Amino acid sequence: MSSAQLVRPSRKQRVRTLWISDVHLGTRDSQAEHLAAFLKRYQADRIYLVGDIIDGWKLRGGIYWPQAHTNVIRRLLTMSKRGTEVIYVTGNHDEFLRRYSRLLLGNIHLVDEAEHITADGRRLLVIHGDQFDVITRYHRWLAFLGDSAYGFTLTLNRWLNGWRHRYGYGYWSLSAYLKHKVKSAVNFISDFEEAIAHECTRRGFNGVVCGHIHHAEIRQMDQVEYMNCGDWVESCTALIEHLDGHIELYRLADDQDRLARLQAAKVAVIEPAA
Repeated sequence: MSSAQLVRPSRKQRVRTLWISDVHLGTRDSQAEHLAAFLKRYQADRIYLVGDIIDGWKLRGGIYWPQAHTNVIRRLLTMSKRGTEVIYVTGNHDEFLRRYSRLLLGNIHLVDEAEHITADGRRLLVIHGDQFDVITRYHRWLAFLGDSAYGFTLTLNRWLNGWRHRYGYGYWSLSAYLKHKVKSAVNFISDFEEAIAHECTRRGFNGVVCGHIHHAEIRQMDQVEYMNCGDWVESCTALIEHLDGHIELYRLADDQDRLARLQAAKVAVIEPAA
């Protein structure tokens, strides 16, 4: 049994909204199996795909599309068929879709940005966020170069987690760890967060949900609630709005740790009885 299968409960949880971003389907580093298992857990009124769901940059160089990637698309289509409103917010890696913005296909909407009203009345800007990345906007050649270096880090990440899985350890992201340790990466994230929070203040939003930088977080920045749903190539994170409007940050690693503790507790109870 895979670690993705371990996180599947027997009943779906009803939630108001799910946000996921940066899945990068079409790359070897996409954690599509874990995402499909995550999506299967929930019955959601609405799901936002907050950009870079399909990696058009990588697909230009050749097609890589295993069954796990198809399973994610099928799961999203099934959710749409069952009444979930699916809003696809375009990003820079799937910018080829921006020419079709405002396209409506049944219960699926394609947009460049969206406004979301939470159950408790907060106005949130939903946007991928590449518009606030100076490197992506003005130095595309540098963005492609950085993407190649990042890809190498993700390859190391994949090998490392293959080893960890073999020896019974949960998922851990090397690339996410490095982001917290490298000063230039920390500064880049801080500049990005400040720029997007400033835009929300200027436009009168209470908060923002974004992606792009693969760094999941919920925090208050002055009058703006900044929320980043992270990614499904390294940290495997998402945002969940519950029925009362409370928004939770989901992390696969935390979920696996919780399940491991529950399993250990069950074993401890059973062994004395035996």
